[in-house]
Amino acid sequence: MDLPSSPPRQRTPGRAALSNPDNRFDRITAEGVDDGWHMDDDLPVLRTSVTDEVPRSVITRNTSPDISFDRSINPYRGCEHGCIYCFARPSHAYLGLSPGLDFETRLIARPDAPALLAKELRARAYVPQTIAIGTNTDPYQPIERDRGIMRQILQVLSDFNHPVGIVTKGALISRDIDILAPMAAKGLARVGISITTLDNATSRAMEPRVPLPAARLRAIRQLTDAGIDVRVMVSPIVPALTDHEMERILAAAADAGAVAANSIVLRLPREVSGLFRDWVEQTYPDRAARIMARVRELHGGQDYDPAFGTRMTGQGEWARLIRQRFDLAARRLGLARHLPPLRCDLFAVPPQSGDQLSLF
Repeated sequence: MDLPSSPPRQRTPGRAALSNPDNRFDRITAEGVDDGWHMDDDLPVLRTSVTDEVPRSVITRNTSPDISFDRSINPYRGCEHGCIYCFARPSHAYLGLSPGLDFETRLIARPDAPALLAKELRARAYVPQTIAIGTNTDPYQPIERDRGIMRQILQVLSDFNHPVGIVTKGALISRDIDILAPMAAKGLARVGISITTLDNATSRAMEPRVPLPAARLRAIRQLTDAGIDVRVMVSPIVPALTDHEMERILAAAADAGAVAANSIVLRLPREVSGLFRDWVEQTYPDRAARIMARVRELHGGQDYDPAFGTRMTGQGEWARLIRQRFDLAARRLGLARHLPPLRCDLFAVPPQSGDQLSLF
């Protein structure tokens, strides 16, 4: 079902969403009306606020049949990167906040996540499997530079020899090569870097606080030079806007050292549909109708079809052509679809203060 968004507003500097629609759980909604008072003044910069949260647990489990991991960690809720297409935006509604500008500006940090993680890994019943980080909101978004929660989580995982797969658009990940490289050498870590476009203007419009494409390519080179396998993620592919760049993105990533690749087509769940539609109509009015028509073609006539198996690949002729182009380019460039699983057999609970040492 396509949910309505609030009327589009003037673009806020440094933000992608044009509005702050009511979340789907609100009992009271607000509707904008034209009262005749037109204000042409520029909008002020919308500052980011961060609230700390202490969750009861930090490892989230999932049983989705089309996802390759069964557990994940999110150091932050909301994401200052502000990607207009982000499928995680609707999760902000569970906090009583809007998936629009609130998602980009009212963030939740989990400073106790590293300690909670260590506690969960020490549980007798815990069975290690690769933990995915960055599959909902980006662990290397701008506030990580000051908060450092992701770095502390990596240190805990390193201490336990626990496998981790990271997905990010943040070039800040290069800061943590000193932790990731030794883990990768043991078969415990790999990274996915998402690149949607190589065009700076398109990137800045769609993902206003994400490092520019060249910075992400440099991060791929730095990681691979340190012995860390990197997968380039051409995600999302936006039909009639970025799909023509797919082969060039793959080639640039391969040149930077990426060893694997995958792709996901644009998906617009819940409130993201209205937010994206408002954005594309204002940002690319000459092709907005064509973009949205292609999106609906990919998802069975809807802005989004949540069916497992096709929600990330799309369906129909256009989806088939995209997959064909991707596979041909990836094979030509030597980019793998699948990599060997990370190791779980090295997992070991490190001793802590007060533990009794074994005599034998």
